[in-house]
Amino acid sequence: MPGNNSKKIYIASDHAGFELKGKLIDYLEIEGYIIQDMGAHSYDEADDYPDFVSLVAREVSDSPVESLGVVIGGSGQGEAMVCNRFPNVRASVYYGGNLDVVKTTRQHNDSNVLSLGARFMSEEEAESALKIWLETDFSGEERHIRRHKKIEELKNVK
Repeated sequence: MPGNNSKKIYIASDHAGFELKGKLIDYLEIEGYIIQDMGAHSYDEADDYPDFVSLVAREVSDSPVESLGVVIGGSGQGEAMVCNRFPNVRASVYYGGNLDVVKTTRQHNDSNVLSLGARFMSEEEAESALKIWLETDFSGEERHIRRHKKIEELKNVK
């Protein structure tokens, strides 16, 4: 795998992604990744995804070169919204379908958090998406770097 295998992966889910999170942790451990489970640590149908995914986002925000994040919820949309409120975080959503979009989020957007919609994909689809996302590197093209800087500047707009 490219250089991402040396990065620490922070992972979290709410109740909707709890079962899939456990399976993805097993997958990542087999692949040799360093993982930190940020919760939920038990199934609770009444839990709230911001409580867990914000912990992942904070870690990636504080250490964007050395870490990656995976967050899992029902659709993945709300989880990505939470993560993208943090500086240096570029969360992308995948909930099934064409896997080329996952590759593009890394090559063009340098996505450092992958948000998965557990209610819309199988375990196999999630593993495939995660594998592609982790094995794809950012292109480093000037146009993409320029765009990232503009996105970061927008986080300071009031």
